[in-house]
Amino acid sequence: MASKYGSRRKSGSSRGTLIAALTAFAIGGLLVGYIVWYNMDGPTIAPEQTAAPLADVSADIETPTAVISPTPTGDLAGAIEADNAEEAVQVVTRVAEQQGGLDQRLAAAEQRLARLDLQAEAASGNAARAEALLIAFATRRVIERGAELGYLADQLRLRFGDERPNAVERIITFARSDPPIRLDNLILRLDGLGPQLTQSDSGLTFGTLSREVRNLFVIRRESTPSALPERRLERARFAMEQGRYQAAIDEIKAMPGADKAQAWITDAERFRDVMIALENIETAAVLDQRGLRDSSGELVQQPSPVDASADQ
Repeated sequence: MASKYGSRRKSGSSRGTLIAALTAFAIGGLLVGYIVWYNMDGPTIAPEQTAAPLADVSADIETPTAVISPTPTGDLAGAIEADNAEEAVQVVTRVAEQQGGLDQRLAAAEQRLARLDLQAEAASGNAARAEALLIAFATRRVIERGAELGYLADQLRLRFGDERPNAVERIITFARSDPPIRLDNLILRLDGLGPQLTQSDSGLTFGTLSREVRNLFVIRRESTPSALPERRLERARFAMEQGRYQAAIDEIKAMPGADKAQAWITDAERFRDVMIALENIETAAVLDQRGLRDSSGELVQQPSPVDASADQ
């Protein structure tokens, strides 16, 4: 019984709670519906009516004056323009500096090129002079040996023919001598002519007798060369060995038998002339400023280094 009544009481209380919840939900729904209906169907207020009180209120309320700082647009633009102008000036300055540096580099490059041209010209001129000097030395060696010039004749004409034509022609003609004239042959011939040079075939004449008498007693300075034929012959031979060809020729011409040595004198004079011609072209190879030419026939424009060192 107790359990029975207890279960009934429990089911009755649950039903009451459910009814109360449904009732509250219904009341809430009605309240929400009323509020919605009131808002949708309530009296409308004209805009003019709402605006007027708002205007009055705004008139009554002093609107604070907003302190508006001057817009920085103008100053900012000016600053930007000033910065741009300054940057432009800096850019122009840098470009000008770069341009100036470029001009300076170009000028320096031109100067270096000019120096290189001068150095190349000087090297070419000095090389041409060295080649010409070698040609002259080789020609001297050939002449002293009594050999033919060969290709040296063409080189002499090419390099020295315009400025020293007489010297070139004399050398080439002398080299064609048959038999060749050499220094050692001239000295040997002079030794062979010694007995004939010291005697005269003119016989005993008054002049010969007078000369012999004068030679018996001779008063002279110690430095004065002896006039005896034997001493003259010795001096002539020594002069030939030393390259003083004219002095040797003068000694032979002053000897009593000089008429027997005409052939020797002629050959010695030719040898003297060709030696002078060789010295002429050797000097031209070193010092000539006008007529010297290189291996291609072009004039050598470079001044002689010997003259440049002499001027300094």
